[in-house]
Amino acid sequence: MKSTLFRALLASAALGLGATSAFATECIAPADAGGGWDFTCRQIGKILYDLKLVDQPVQVTNMAGAGGGLAFSHVVAERGKDADLIVAASSATTTRLAQNAYGGATADQVRFVGAIGGDPGVIVVAKDSPYQSLNDLVEAIKADPGSVAFAGGSAAGGFDHLKPLMVLKAAGFTDVAKVKYIGMDGGAEAITQTIGGFTQAMTGDMSEIVGFIKAGDVRPLAVLTAERVPGFEDIPTAKEQGFDVEVVNWRGLYVPHDISDDAFNTWADKLQKVADSAEWKAVMESNGLAPFTKVGADFQNWVNDVVAQTTDLSKEIGVIQ
Repeated sequence: MKSTLFRALLASAALGLGATSAFATECIAPADAGGGWDFTCRQIGKILYDLKLVDQPVQVTNMAGAGGGLAFSHVVAERGKDADLIVAASSATTTRLAQNAYGGATADQVRFVGAIGGDPGVIVVAKDSPYQSLNDLVEAIKADPGSVAFAGGSAAGGFDHLKPLMVLKAAGFTDVAKVKYIGMDGGAEAITQTIGGFTQAMTGDMSEIVGFIKAGDVRPLAVLTAERVPGFEDIPTAKEQGFDVEVVNWRGLYVPHDISDDAFNTWADKLQKVADSAEWKAVMESNGLAPFTKVGADFQNWVNDVVAQTTDLSKEIGVIQ
């Protein structure tokens, strides 16, 4: 049923793609206008043209469907050798691939070219919580997994759910299925659950709870980035507290699988130039993104590890078989 739906959606979408041939580069945003993937295509596309890294404006094609699965299937089935095609991606892309949400599609059917910004993952507790550090929280869960419930803005098995489980795995805790998680309708609702004492901790993205942090309503225990976030230097990273975890909702691109290595490396080089530009730094600052730059083979290898880890965790908590 799922594969039949993909084929039907794919056939209808292909009818509307004939008008892009006048543009040297096309960026597919796997969602409607206005979302995160659309933002990625339009901002990166604009800077590519402004920096003269492409000789014509980038055409943005919105291809919503199946949480990114329609665009993924289109690229794999119809555009596998198109070296002028880039596709917006994020942590949601790899999470869904790891959980087989794209009708049997796998991450190795495309090539992930790079990420150049991210919304940092955070773990926070209420301001009057007894947990003073990430280690305090982890040790409490190790002693009694049922004593701590996390609230998050994604459904069970989603990206927010997986964040604290990755920290716990890094701490040597293996019985992650016993960890309580309550999925809410967005980060704002999740943080109010923790502030109100209904859950002991909240897991989410920095952008969702900046206001609560600045107001002093919560105590951030860790930010899940490689380095402390500019503007929030008082929040320690999980890594510096001894947990080798880096979890951000990254923004980046993938390209078709069958383009040449030279074409792949060219896109990696262009994306690095965008990341290094003053224009992109201004975009990050105005949109609450933190530095997170991985391009080329380094990013592809990182994605492979993330997909494998997400698959394992998803099996452990029963999201997939």
